[in-house]
Amino acid sequence: MKRINNSVIALSLLAGMMYTHAQEKKQLSLDEAVQLGIQNSKSLKIDAAKIEEATADLLEAKNRQLPELKVSGSYMYLPIKPTIDLKIPGVSSAGGPEVHQVAFGSANLSVPLYSGGRIKYGIQSAKYLVEASKLSTENDKIAIAYNVAQAYNNLFKANQSIKVLEENLIASQKRDETFLKLENNGVIARNDRLKANLQTSNIELQLLEAKNNYNIANINMDLLLGLPESTEIEVDQNYIDESDDVKTVDFYLNEARENRKDLQALEQQRKAAELGTKAAKAENLPSIALTGGYVAADVPKFLTLYNAVNVGVGISYNLSNLWKENSSLKQSKAREMQLSATNELLNDNIKLDVNKEYQNTDYSKKRIAVFEKSAEQANENYRITKNKYDNGLATMTELLDADAAQIAANVGVINAKADASLAYRKLLQTTGTLTIK
Repeated sequence: MKRINNSVIALSLLAGMMYTHAQEKKQLSLDEAVQLGIQNSKSLKIDAAKIEEATADLLEAKNRQLPELKVSGSYMYLPIKPTIDLKIPGVSSAGGPEVHQVAFGSANLSVPLYSGGRIKYGIQSAKYLVEASKLSTENDKIAIAYNVAQAYNNLFKANQSIKVLEENLIASQKRDETFLKLENNGVIARNDRLKANLQTSNIELQLLEAKNNYNIANINMDLLLGLPESTEIEVDQNYIDESDDVKTVDFYLNEARENRKDLQALEQQRKAAELGTKAAKAENLPSIALTGGYVAADVPKFLTLYNAVNVGVGISYNLSNLWKENSSLKQSKAREMQLSATNELLNDNIKLDVNKEYQNTDYSKKRIAVFEKSAEQANENYRITKNKYDNGLATMTELLDADAAQIAANVGVINAKADASLAYRKLLQTTGTLTIK
């Protein structure tokens, strides 16, 4: 059974090595990975389309202040002779010409002079909404930057775990060879040698699990960055040393108030809603426009009309506003109330998020010191236990337990440093200051 297990493990390791060899390797720093993630983000492509839509709405609002020029023309054939009765004094229509066709053309120009502010408010509101769309995109970029950092962190931890386990596996295999010789020479019991072999098998299984986690994390990174799934990403070993000293929580709260893009986008939406309310009130006011036109007509053998130019002022007012309630105004005021409540909720959530991530960052940094102390103790404990075992003062079980504790402690230090770096980036994300280089 032992031989079968070893064969299965060996084949699995060989398959993993062949898979890794077949992959294309690409070394990426975290900043480079973030740039790729942003460039290939599908959600940002959706955001870009939303900005285009908001820009088109702004163009439509601006078009409303431009003159309207309409040209029309028509030609009509009259198969039946029409009855013509001229009412001009002294002119008789009897025996007049037969009319069988009529051509008519006109051009009308309208220049808005006053609309109660509806056009002006519409343009300003559209500008605010374009800016809100852009700010929402910037907020999404920061979220993507953190998501990439999280995936990068998982890949880093898996890669470091593999290195630690590979080093310990080599040491454990050498120990197995030594114990086998000692057993053959009658120095140790066979049971002790088998305990050491079992420890080696456990390390091999941990290594297999670590490599499996690494492959999954690597595929996740490839998908996030828009790379082929066969690309093996080599992470920067200095990643865990990038975090800065943590300042006071009040500093990060102020940073969030000044830099959160979603908060700024909401403010632009509130400004647009206020202008929407003003525009809705303006619906109760009349519209005034400068008008002009040109008319030409031709009725063969009867009438020719041209140079009929007209200029005037037009006033439009919807009298039904006198008895109809302004539903647009009520909707706009409700929108303002909704955005105001949303703003209060978002500010509360920001306070909660910043405080939470500040505590997590502080906790993560303190964990590093604890794990480093634990690793020092575990390494020293293994050294002492190994020395005692060599002198017959400790059992094989104690030696293997000390070795397992040493592996766990060393892996724990690496994971704690990586988690602290990620926690700091999460804190920066909640303040809206996560750097995108």
